[in-house]
Formats: sequence, C-alpha cells, structure tokens
Amino acid sequence: MTWSNPRRAAPLARISRSALLANARLLARDPDVVADLRRDAWGHGIDVVAHAVAAAGVRFARVDERDAAAAAAAGLELVDREPGSGELLYGLPGSGGAPALVLSTPILSTKRLLAGEGVSYGYTHRAVADTRVALIAGGYAEGVVRALGNRVGVELAGAVRPIIGRVAMDVCVIDIGDADVAAGDEAVYFGSGLVRDGLAAWAAATGLSTAELVCAVGLHVEREVTE
Repeated sequence: MTWSNPRRAAPLARISRSALLANARLLARDPDVVADLRRDAWGHGIDVVAHAVAAAGVRFARVDERDAAAAAAAGLELVDREPGSGELLYGLPGSGGAPALVLSTPILSTKRLLAGEGVSYGYTHRAVADTRVALIAGGYAEGVVRALGNRVGVELAGAVRPIIGRVAMDVCVIDIGDADVAAGDEAVYFGSGLVRDGLAAWAAATGLSTAELVCAVGLHVEREVTE
C-alpha cells in the first residue's frame, strides 16, 4: 500500500468511527455504564468518541475538565463515577472490541545492510547475513517507545517485519529482506491485519499496559477519522 499523504513523513493514527460505534453499543448493554473519555478519549479524540458513544445509547461519561463542553455538546451527562471498560470502548487486545485506532507510517528510505553491519544507536543489532532495511517514521517522540527495538515488528508487504536496533526520537529501522518495497510505501504498527493485536506485543515488550501505550500514541501523532 502507498502512503496516503506523501508530503507528511510522520505516523498517522486512523480513528474508525464505525469501530467506536460498535464497541460503544457493547458498553451500552449496561444502561448505567460510564464511558471513559479522559485524556482526550484515550488519545482517540474527544469529539468523535463522544458522538459515537452518545449515538450508541450511552448516557454518561467521565471526562477531563477541558473536554467537558465537547462531551456535553454530544448529549452526554458528565459524572464522577467509575467508568466502564475503556479497553472495550477503544477495542484494545483481549477486550472483545474492534480496534478503533490503526497506527500507520511511511517508509522513508531503503538500503542494503551487509553481514556484520549494525543499525541505530549503539549497534544493538547487527545483520547476520546480507539484507535490506527500511527507515520508517515513528519514534519515542510519537509514543513508539524505545523498548520496542529488537522486540516487535510492523506489517509491510504481507508480512511482519522486525524493528531492529534502538528506536530513535522520530524514526526506527526494520529488516525488509528481499521484499519488494520502496520509499513511500505504508507500514502498519498496530490495529489491523497481521498486527491487529500488535499492542499486546508492545505491552509484553515494554511492561506498559495497552491503555498507556495507545494513549501515548494517540496524544502525540496526527489523527484522521475514517468511517
């Protein structure tokens, strides 16, 4: 797949309105459930999430003070009670919901890596054989935390390609082998396809919860709402 915005060399969080609505309908089976819309709706965007949960029949929400007006405008009653499952609302792994956020990113460049050569800071990864690598957008400044290096992968060209070496501030490197890919192609960190539940691998690699990880990403990257 080709990157949708060639002028923007940075990760993009695609927020699915239909997934949010479907997940919110599951929450709404409890008529007293409180939707957890804190921290800009867990990094998914208060406006789209508030309208989705209201449309699904959820009546109550817990929000940060700065987002109170947006939630009230969607028709939600603001309460200070324990919220229902945010993991279900946002479709995090193991919740039974559909992922509401897909994190994708462009390939910035590709190059050969010879056996014995290392990549990124400190050369924590060295190639065991000649291969090709790609530089992709996304680093710890966008919530792609440093502990993911040498631990998880991204989906690209029909396979999961490992992140190799240390994650930098706004880029990381993946091993693409002999895959037919080029600068401008799109890779997916998590939320769809082979990495639909990729956040679970992120949690295992970092010791952080899937909630912490999705918030870190959603609050630091550009978002685009899809149907």
